[in-house]
Amino acid sequence: MSRNARKKSARPARPAQPSVTAGSPCPCGLDAAYGDCCGRFHTGPATAPTAELLMRSRYSAFVVRDEPYLLRTWAPETRPADVDFDPALRWAGLEIEETGDGTAFHQHGTVTFRARFTQRGGAGELHERSRFARHEGAWVYVDGDFLD
Repeated sequence: MSRNARKKSARPARPAQPSVTAGSPCPCGLDAAYGDCCGRFHTGPATAPTAELLMRSRYSAFVVRDEPYLLRTWAPETRPADVDFDPALRWAGLEIEETGDGTAFHQHGTVTFRARFTQRGGAGELHERSRFARHEGAWVYVDGDFLD
């Protein structure tokens, strides 16, 4: 998800949307609590074992506005200096459409997804095919192509 990576403004960061706690349902859509699902990647030494789980954890990081995690899981050659979170944007759901490779047996993978959002009262959707690669043994987001 690269659309939200822009130059940082002078605005202070706003809190996560809505309040996500360790016991909340995980924003990524899997049937697990945030702390047991994506939160364990955000806060702990664990890394996502597949490109799909990295995609899900990055989506959740956009929801909770976890800039350090997003930057840490971005390939060095495409990583921006920082991430600017649009205060008017609220993520509303993630649907994984297709995965290609991206398992423990691969060095590269793709994940095609739809991420729904609302912005200034209007509904929208980000449809992207993201590319992932292993960097120093861990999956990282490289870049993506917007679809539709």
